[in-house]
Amino acid sequence: VTTEGGLAAVQWDWGMDEVLVDTTSPAEVEARLRLACSRVGDVLGAPEHEPEEIRSGELMIDEATYTSKLRGRTLDLTFKEFELLKFLAQHPGRVYTRPVLLQEVWGYDYFGGTRTVDVHVRRLRAKLGTEHEALIGTVRNVGYRFVPQRADEATLASLADDPASQIRTTSSA
Repeated sequence: VTTEGGLAAVQWDWGMDEVLVDTTSPAEVEARLRLACSRVGDVLGAPEHEPEEIRSGELMIDEATYTSKLRGRTLDLTFKEFELLKFLAQHPGRVYTRPVLLQEVWGYDYFGGTRTVDVHVRRLRAKLGTEHEALIGTVRNVGYRFVPQRADEATLASLADDPASQIRTTSSA
């Protein structure tokens, strides 16, 4: 409810937490919504976000300890490299543009260019190694996506050599 001068007129007994006028910026609306949601969570005793462990083939990302391992070997990632890998791995197969990745991983207050994403992807691929750099796929003129690992070729080869894993067929002649 606004007055002719554009001022908000409210009463304390209306049961409102916030008043937004039509000139409120989207950033302020988002900030107020986040604050209101956190208040509701505090009142209801909602559990906080549980850190998760993401696995894809030989890659393991542990959000609780901010570690990532590949074949049991810990990857030495920077904070942003870890966040980028985690974000992409949480949404396998989905393509994200550079501006969206900047917004989701770096945040709203980052003023750098989209080439920052390219540099971090290049460094991340180098740390994954040539064998696993394909985990982060490039969609030309669009962006990047996480490509889940298929079964390891060495594992497939060992299964092919294992007689117990082979299906035997007999023909009656």
